[in-house]
Amino acid sequence: MPRLDGLPAKMQAVLRAQPVAEYDNSPDAGPVTLASARVALVTSAGLHERADQPFTREDPGFRVISSKAAAEDLVQSHTSIGFDRTAMQRDINVVFPIDRLRELEAEGVIGERAPRYLSFMGAQHDPEAVLASSAAAAAEELLRDRVDVVLLTPT
Repeated sequence: MPRLDGLPAKMQAVLRAQPVAEYDNSPDAGPVTLASARVALVTSAGLHERADQPFTREDPGFRVISSKAAAEDLVQSHTSIGFDRTAMQRDINVVFPIDRLRELEAEGVIGERAPRYLSFMGAQHDPEAVLASSAAAAAEELLRDRVDVVLLTPT
């Protein structure tokens, strides 16, 4: 991923002008130790399983990824000039640490992996559209899976 100061001046200006959402509060999930937590991955890398519908530009939806999916069964349909896919193509764990989470579970660092993970399309020009159309449904999926901790991997 390029540094902001390494992008052309026009692109820097566009990115700096993007509004940043502010919220008055956040949910309190209560205390939980990682050793007992059910952990899910949520990414904005535009990943999905091969059989799933690819993301389109400005797609506000999300895709569900089985925690049993193999790294080689995941593909990326994220498109952005500001997103260098080289490292991800070499090792998907750079943007979606699916194998690392399995290792943490095996080592007892986390209680267990959630049965499903979520993936969104990044580079959204209107993040409010994502909030309005799919954030509540995504939260419901995580609640349904009794997730205690979410590891966010924004890209």
